[in-house]
Amino acid sequence: MGRRGSAMELSATLLVLLHLSMNVVDEGHAVNPSCTCLRFTSTFGKERGTFSSPDYPRPYPPRLDCLLYTFLAAPHQIVELVFTDFDIYKEHLDCVRGDYLKVYWEVQGPGPPGAISERSAWAKELCGSRTDAPPALYSPGPALVLEFHTGLKQNNATGFVGTYSFIDRRLFETDGVRVPGTECDYQFSRSGNRPTHGRMYSPRYPSIYPNNVRCSYHFHARAKERVKVVFEEVSLQKGDISCLRRADIIKVFDGRDTSAPAIAMLCNELTGYEVLSTGPALLLQFTANSATPGQGFAATFHFQPPPDSTAADSDRLLKLSFGKAFESLGPEVSATTSSCHQEFSSDGSKHGTLTSPHYPSPYPPNTHCHYEFFGRGKERVRLIFQDFFLYKSADGSVDCTNLDSLQAFVNVDGRLEKVETFCGVNLPKPIMSNGPKLMLEFRGTQSSRYARGFKISYSFVENFGINTGRQLKEFPCAFVYNSSESRNGTFASPNSPGPYPRDTECTYFFHGGETEKVHLHFTNFDIEGVLPCEAVSASDYVEFSNYMTEDNRYGRYCGLMKEFHVESERNFFKVTFRSNDRLDGTGFKAIYQFLEITDEYQAPIQDEASKAMYTSAHLNAMLILTIITEIHRQLYH
Repeated sequence: MGRRGSAMELSATLLVLLHLSMNVVDEGHAVNPSCTCLRFTSTFGKERGTFSSPDYPRPYPPRLDCLLYTFLAAPHQIVELVFTDFDIYKEHLDCVRGDYLKVYWEVQGPGPPGAISERSAWAKELCGSRTDAPPALYSPGPALVLEFHTGLKQNNATGFVGTYSFIDRRLFETDGVRVPGTECDYQFSRSGNRPTHGRMYSPRYPSIYPNNVRCSYHFHARAKERVKVVFEEVSLQKGDISCLRRADIIKVFDGRDTSAPAIAMLCNELTGYEVLSTGPALLLQFTANSATPGQGFAATFHFQPPPDSTAADSDRLLKLSFGKAFESLGPEVSATTSSCHQEFSSDGSKHGTLTSPHYPSPYPPNTHCHYEFFGRGKERVRLIFQDFFLYKSADGSVDCTNLDSLQAFVNVDGRLEKVETFCGVNLPKPIMSNGPKLMLEFRGTQSSRYARGFKISYSFVENFGINTGRQLKEFPCAFVYNSSESRNGTFASPNSPGPYPRDTECTYFFHGGETEKVHLHFTNFDIEGVLPCEAVSASDYVEFSNYMTEDNRYGRYCGLMKEFHVESERNFFKVTFRSNDRLDGTGFKAIYQFLEITDEYQAPIQDEASKAMYTSAHLNAMLILTIITEIHRQLYH
């Protein structure tokens, strides 16, 4: 390939070649005559190595136009790039001018392997700091090209360094039968000698999936069997936007087709999310319509035998998620020798009670118990405390450390995480799981004639503890309020008056008559987060809209707020509640009214400053945190 450029460019290229002298590198030929090309190939038997920008770790030179890094794998392989350091001066938000690193991987076609031209379309443009670069880049095919370009200005950015690997693409094949005539529809059947478990992926995983695609994954188990799917990784888009507003989404239906109830709607990014069907059929539908596709998903599936079968008892399938976690929590009381350890499955009963040992008599000293709950479908575990009286130290300590206590655990990102700790004699508020599983651990080291323990009412609920409105089966958690059925009423966050569950999105739809509007009066509001309630501050939020899509008039609400009012502009109003996997609050309670559009309410919607009136104890701290968050958002977004 012909070369042009200044002596500085040539010097920079020689430095790169020197840096890479220990790796498999040769000079290649690209169609674009303005580029200097470095080639990394697996044909010499080396499957991994390193690459870097010129002069790294010193600042790279200006006026590089351009430097190509070409990675060529074998036909059955794909390319993996991992940046261990990344610092490219960000002159523009879109990274297409100034200094940038462009990623090409649709490079198969006429010409030499891995060749690109001025007409080639790039897949990504990268610039900025380490947080702006993806954790890894994967090619959909055997070739990947990076184009490094620097502008006229010298700066102190040090560039990049990373590792490359050529990996077998067959590691990411879906263990199902592709439906003939489709791009990505699969059947998973339990018939014949087919395995009881396997893996499944989005198209092109671990590279980005194509846009404008819809894939259906159909699972058919034997009679009385169930289908369990664990999403090890979901990476569609960054952020925390409601799944109802995402163009890329995964929907899981508890049956053969989309007329079955929806168990889950997954979007954005998450790990370790598990679903379990109520019967032998499950449908997973992946829709991608955005212009910025993500990496997709990787998941495992398992056909579970009937809960009362010998296979289920021997495999202890229900304890797969919690078993290892018990080992770190301390010695487990055997279920065969003591009633202290108990399992509660929705197959046995949808509701019941559990008590501490010997209740209502005092529990014995050195008591250690586990209580496990296993639901199915969209069920959540809800616990309501009827009595609670544990041993309390004489010093009146309110810290539960080293005291008799009851702890609640749920699955978060595929691991067991403590969400609540109760001790003393105050009756706890209701708690709810973030999925179909929940575990309690009771440690009672002390004993007295007054420490009678606890009594808890449990239930497996599908309505998330929301008892008003009409629930829609098309979404995991959605409720409709029609003025034709009631012109006023109440609605609340999941599990109210207890803390709302994590990893939960609920939507409330209000439909009035043609001449009506919707008025909401929030009497309680405690949503974990700080203004402007965005992902950068890991905030949960409530947002409002006059449309099914986004409505910028209202913005997001979070934090601890006094009573406030919100009013629609038309006869439709949508309220969205969304929580993440971090902290939680007690949620909200609100009154709704359908009013005639001509009616004026005495307390109209406030401006942005006055609607976020926090309690006086938190006001100064919240304002400072808000300013810091906004500065951070403007600097890095």
